[in-house]
Amino acid sequence: MSMKINLQGRLHNTSLPHKHGLLPLSEAVVNSVHSIEDAEFSSENGSITVEIIRDTQQTLDFKNSPDKRRPSCKNIIGFKVTDNGVGFTEPNMKSFLTLDSDYKADKGGRGVGRLLWLKAFRKVNVSSIYKDDDKLRSRTFTFTAATGVRGKKSSDISPETRRSTCIHLDSFGKRYSKASSRDAHAIANSLFEHCLWYFVREEGTPDIVVEDDEESIRLGDIYEERVISSDTESIAVKNKDFDLTHIRLRTKSSPPHIIAFCADKRLVAKESLKGKIPGLYGRLNDMTDEFVYACYVTSSFFNETVRSERTGFDITENIGELFAETEISFGEIRDAVIAKASDYLFRYLEKNKAAAKNRVENFISRKAPRYRPIIGRIPEDKLIIDPDISEKELDLTLHKFLAEIEEKLLADGHDLMNPKQDEGFPEYQKRLQKYLRTAEDIKKSDLANYVSHRRVILELLEKAIQRGTDGRYAREELIHNLIMPMHSDSNEVMPDSCNLWLVDERLAFHDYLASDKAMSSMPISGSAEIKKPDILALNVFDNPVLVSEGNRLPLASIVVIEIKRPMRNDAAAGETSNAIEQALGYLKRIRDGKVQTASGRIIPNSEDIPGFCYVICDITSRVKERCEILGLAPTYDYLGYFGHNPNYKAYIEVISFDRLVNAAKERNKAFFDKLGLPTT
Repeated sequence: MSMKINLQGRLHNTSLPHKHGLLPLSEAVVNSVHSIEDAEFSSENGSITVEIIRDTQQTLDFKNSPDKRRPSCKNIIGFKVTDNGVGFTEPNMKSFLTLDSDYKADKGGRGVGRLLWLKAFRKVNVSSIYKDDDKLRSRTFTFTAATGVRGKKSSDISPETRRSTCIHLDSFGKRYSKASSRDAHAIANSLFEHCLWYFVREEGTPDIVVEDDEESIRLGDIYEERVISSDTESIAVKNKDFDLTHIRLRTKSSPPHIIAFCADKRLVAKESLKGKIPGLYGRLNDMTDEFVYACYVTSSFFNETVRSERTGFDITENIGELFAETEISFGEIRDAVIAKASDYLFRYLEKNKAAAKNRVENFISRKAPRYRPIIGRIPEDKLIIDPDISEKELDLTLHKFLAEIEEKLLADGHDLMNPKQDEGFPEYQKRLQKYLRTAEDIKKSDLANYVSHRRVILELLEKAIQRGTDGRYAREELIHNLIMPMHSDSNEVMPDSCNLWLVDERLAFHDYLASDKAMSSMPISGSAEIKKPDILALNVFDNPVLVSEGNRLPLASIVVIEIKRPMRNDAAAGETSNAIEQALGYLKRIRDGKVQTASGRIIPNSEDIPGFCYVICDITSRVKERCEILGLAPTYDYLGYFGHNPNYKAYIEVISFDRLVNAAKERNKAFFDKLGLPTT
């Protein structure tokens, strides 16, 4: 019983992703290769021409062109593929009129290539001059989704005419056209990659030329230019045979190294090898050429399982345990191919592996010593990273390993609390010692991270106090936030976000800490004053960083820190213009407000609580003058002033930014040296 075929319904059920818009063209070219083989031509006598048809009505676009001196490529509206193969003979025409025909099954034909034509193109015009017995005949027709094959014409022609067939893929769909390259060289390279198997096979391939207006690109030239060598080998995965062709390709850019899975002598799917073979990054070098690697995989198993539209395979990615003995998964095939590719590339990867090792070593030594204790617990092949990745990417990679080790340590800790059944004491002791060694490495890592953090903060502070390219110095915001985040107190910020150690290590121990907050909002002061000093009202950075130590009674001390912009030189008499007097004024107001602990306990004799006032600023001429008037003595290096004010019962220290950095470096130098961090 015959069955009717609904062409439009069949097209609807045929998949062709927009990114594969050039696949119908590739299929037409492969059909031409087969047609030439059917004509029993040698590869040298076969000829295929791919003509790019562009929109001649389109205005040249200089504005959006990458090269402003040349217009961008005009839109492609179609292609013409012409060959001197056997043509549309009666058997071939009959096969064309039969969807899913198996007429060319021996060549991998599935009878669906013409459906792909109509997925991406509105119509296909066919003209063919073919040999019928001892005479030549001409056949023409149009193929569309709406009417199928129409306008068929055939006739005898002069015997002097040469055999030729032209497939005109007309009216390129907008979505497919937009997702496809318009550049002739890119199209030629795409065709070359799709037909590469024909180039490396023993029989060779016909002469294939891509023509774009006056430009001609021979795929044979691309082969000669790009292919350095090709080597073949076979592997078996669960009794299925696979043929591998290892190809080294010259390239001026850095395209990805790939595996290309093929079926029916056609490219079906490509996968990047990035991250799958240790050391396979960027271009490789064989002492003569730089190259990228491609592995083409063919198999009768792929021929049997390729989807009709040739965009993938009906092979399960992973097989469950139930069918693991009998079924084969795509993951198993991929792993076997990658293993062989790794063996093939081994000699070319040693340089990359050495560079990766040096990259990790230098990064840990100079930037991230926290990873030193756990580096021995990371598998060596996992540390063969791309030497050209950024420090951020490398840090994230190493942190991921650290997190995995910490997670396993946590799980092992829980397991240790529950000894295994029938586990003897020696076995338990062995597990315990292994756990403790890992825990010790993690603690070393945490300490190294803390010291490294201090080094980074010092680098940021050094940069902040330098004059910028615009001739200006950083505002107080940056420096203030480095010491402690603004508009916050110790109930709102994590201790790790505060860097009071820059001023004094003892400031890490406190009962209450406030930064850039009005005194009326501080729980350690009962002051109800809403009005702020003028300079505070105008510049929020003149609100102090205030620290009170301990919760014992009476209060141990009050510390006020004032920060000024680098090289500011407007100090004058009075609290509104003198940072030293500002700090003393804040101290007096806090005392007058009947000081209390952070928990609300009144502290008796608030006026006698000792005060420490730190003013961080550069020692300009005005600042030096105010220090001398207030009776402060210079430090030994003349980078600061210090003294005691008996009236305010306060120790005063004026610290220049250079002294602040130098003193912090000296205090931390032993730790930096131990980790190998630079201190200059």
